[in-house]
Amino acid sequence: MRQAVASANLVIHCAGPFHHRDARVLQTCIETKVNYLDVSDHRSFTQKAIAYSDAAVKAGVTAIVNTGVFPGISNSMARQCVEQLDEPESIKINYVVSGSGGAGLTVMRTTFLGLQAPFQAWLDGKWQAVKPYSDRTPVKFPPPFNRVGVYWYDMPETSSLARAFPVKTVITKFGSHPDFYNYLTWTVAHWFPQKLLQNRNFIERLSAISYRMTQVTDRFSGIGVAMQVECTGKKAGQLAHAAATLIHEDTAAAAGCGTGSIAELILANRLHKPGVWTTEQALPTDLFAETMRSRAIDIFQTFSSKVGGAHPT
Repeated sequence: MRQAVASANLVIHCAGPFHHRDARVLQTCIETKVNYLDVSDHRSFTQKAIAYSDAAVKAGVTAIVNTGVFPGISNSMARQCVEQLDEPESIKINYVVSGSGGAGLTVMRTTFLGLQAPFQAWLDGKWQAVKPYSDRTPVKFPPPFNRVGVYWYDMPETSSLARAFPVKTVITKFGSHPDFYNYLTWTVAHWFPQKLLQNRNFIERLSAISYRMTQVTDRFSGIGVAMQVECTGKKAGQLAHAAATLIHEDTAAAAGCGTGSIAELILANRLHKPGVWTTEQALPTDLFAETMRSRAIDIFQTFSSKVGGAHPT
């Protein structure tokens, strides 16, 4: 691995699920002074990576974690919204994915691994335990998703956004389309014994069954993704609300756009920030908007205030 890394200009770590991965690839990049990105999607890995930040600064290595679609593009959408407010107070992100999302068996493993235990969420200015796939909220997404239920789910954004911005609450909820998959996942989260969910063989069998199901339903549901980000707070002393919505027909391709756009900026020497960062910490909004336009990804934004009313931005 060291020989392969040393010969590269940039390493992109895509070997998930990241729940039990260590940070040896990142460590090797720092030792060989090679810039690093990954598509990690679990807070335990993010915390392991951030621990190498001082070493990356000393080595002059730019390392950015969580660079896919969610986390990744979602983080930058949140930053867009936060920057429209003088005093941001809360961030809420709802995600929905159709079927497999075009991402294969690994995404099934990741989903079920995320049901294993309660996680900490930043609510009302303090960390509180939340049970995964709880508190169903019906959300109206744009077509073709329409109304889908979303549930609490442990994403890296749940903690990273709380640390990146001065907000009191961060809510991250995920759902599947068609909606009946949500009821199946809820059943697994709430009815299956925790020991069973921590059994690797059981997770593998459950993931394989689920993937075979999505291979059938993908034909009519598609493999797209929708994300809605809402940020509330104050602007010029008045209550204000900033929102952003993204829809893409292929979840895996959208993740590639998120990571690929940052890779392009690093290789072109347009993004140089030594250290280990999450996407919202490293990527300025102007560069994010530019790279999304170049990939024909439209992000619809709105802003409203108590005085000025709502308008698109």
